[in-house]
Amino acid sequence: MATVTQTPVTTLRRPVEKPTGLWSWFTTVDHKRIGLLYGVSAICFFIIGGIEALIMRLQLMRPNGTVVSAETFNSLFTMHGTTMIFLVVMPLSVAFFNYIVPLQIGARDVAFPRLNAFSYWVFILGGLILNSSWLLGQAPAMGWFAYAPLTEKAFNLDHSVDFWIIGIQILGIATIAGGLNFFVTIINLRAPGMSLMRMPIFCWMTLITNVLMLLAFPVLTVALFELMFDRYFATKFFEPAAGGDPLLWQHLFWVFGHPEVYILILPAMGIVSEVIPVFSRKPLFGYPAMVLAAAAIAFLAAGVWAHHMFTTGIGPIASSFFALSTMLIAVPTGVKVFNWIATLYGGSIDPKPPLLFAVGFVAMFIIGGLSGVMHASPPVDTQHQDTYFVVAHFHYVLFGGSMFGLFAGLHYWFPKFTGRMLNDALGKWTFWLMLIGFNVTFFPMHFVGVDGMPRRIYTYPEGMGWDFWNFVETIGSWILAFSVLIFLINAYRSWRFGEVAGNDPWDGATLEWSIPGPPPSFNFAQIPRVTARDAFWVEKRATQAAAEVGLAPKAQTAVAVVDDPAALGIHMPNPSYYPLITACGVALILGGFLLSPYMLFGFLPIVSVIGIVVILAGIYGWSYEPVS
Repeated sequence: MATVTQTPVTTLRRPVEKPTGLWSWFTTVDHKRIGLLYGVSAICFFIIGGIEALIMRLQLMRPNGTVVSAETFNSLFTMHGTTMIFLVVMPLSVAFFNYIVPLQIGARDVAFPRLNAFSYWVFILGGLILNSSWLLGQAPAMGWFAYAPLTEKAFNLDHSVDFWIIGIQILGIATIAGGLNFFVTIINLRAPGMSLMRMPIFCWMTLITNVLMLLAFPVLTVALFELMFDRYFATKFFEPAAGGDPLLWQHLFWVFGHPEVYILILPAMGIVSEVIPVFSRKPLFGYPAMVLAAAAIAFLAAGVWAHHMFTTGIGPIASSFFALSTMLIAVPTGVKVFNWIATLYGGSIDPKPPLLFAVGFVAMFIIGGLSGVMHASPPVDTQHQDTYFVVAHFHYVLFGGSMFGLFAGLHYWFPKFTGRMLNDALGKWTFWLMLIGFNVTFFPMHFVGVDGMPRRIYTYPEGMGWDFWNFVETIGSWILAFSVLIFLINAYRSWRFGEVAGNDPWDGATLEWSIPGPPPSFNFAQIPRVTARDAFWVEKRATQAAAEVGLAPKAQTAVAVVDDPAALGIHMPNPSYYPLITACGVALILGGFLLSPYMLFGFLPIVSVIGIVVILAGIYGWSYEPVS
């Protein structure tokens, strides 16, 4: 019979082996703590990005708005898009990668714990550098896509574009390092018996997402370095008068940008694929098809980028190819939607908040997907290009899709993070207000978009027919903000005073529910052996069946909660401050181009030289740090 087994270990007192105090968070290499750091940081940036959006909606609430100036509006627009993509959705997904993936594959940590900490510190320093542009009055104002040649020095004499370039470069380093880490972790550290086709579906989505990261982000890095060289060293990559080509930027940016859409949505798809089976009380329908569909999406994602460029004159042959590939990518996406609905069909539905958010994800993503297929047609895309219809489309995919899926994950795994349950009533209030606020905000954008309202305008005259729907959209944005506030209150109250969850409050199917919440620092007393998909479900059902026929219960997954993992013969990596030092070196090297007017050898800022020294010191200490 298929089982997941471990040697029984006596349960002792709650763990006290975790380091305490603020310094322990700066030196931690525990994947769970790093996951929490990513999650809390992403939520803080989510609040910042939400405030930026609310100010823009207030500006557009009435014709001829005067809440902010045109320049400030452009900065809000640029920073909102950049923040939500690079500092909210991606790191919130990475928070789940960090916390959940090692638990689901039966590992004690990620493959490279110090590299994992380094990734986080590089991420947070990149986010701080990017947002420090507000404090210095030089926030980027050229759009989150930074189209050349408008980003060249001639059109932006200050450092506003440089803040964006350098901030994104630093964030890209964090992403590539993290992508390598999780790729190796999933390939090499799975528990014995956990073949690829026995992995939880969230681990599959994580693996495929990290492959996309490793393929897409180097392309963006190349584009950013070319733009940086244009601005600092007078190269001419994107200046037509000097033989450059501004379309080169668009190609490089969207070769990254469209796989990025799937980097943002695939983790949410993985979460939803975990939540729906648990709350339907039946296995995921069509698991192999779901895996193949995700792989097909990743493969096709690299061949659809130029549907963002149908209006640039790329020609009928290129337009036909990218129109066809865009239509084709809807097929594996449709397979996923069908399988989610088939999993729900006939199930014993338990309408808890995680399931509500998961079903909301499916519904909103279908709407966003349908409008996306419309843009596969070059004539339709030409009509919708640069209108609010496109704004509606990508928000239905990235908020109605990604954020609803991530909120499903927050409600689902909160007991594992904290050991306590979120308040069920407040969770449902969060969902319904978010669903209503989201649709009231973004669905009318389809109407004003078809009616010709351009995106990226900071005001509009009366009499265009856009007044009423813009007023409605602004009201919806405040409902949406209120739903997030309820979630934050719920999370804080539940973390402090919530009902104790126990190990397995949802009757979960995967290995993370076999250990306490929060888990001990070593995760598993003994690495489990897996012989089935949905391994923990299989074990629990086998034990229950044995008890019903009067046989001795089979040993449950062993969990030892002890003071010291060494008592079980388990070695865990020591805390280290070298990842933080090395990350500071990275930030100083690139940030030096913003911070120092003094150059060494005529081209290298003094602060960057200091950064080189810091990063070399960090790497040296990292390399020779004792392992015990």
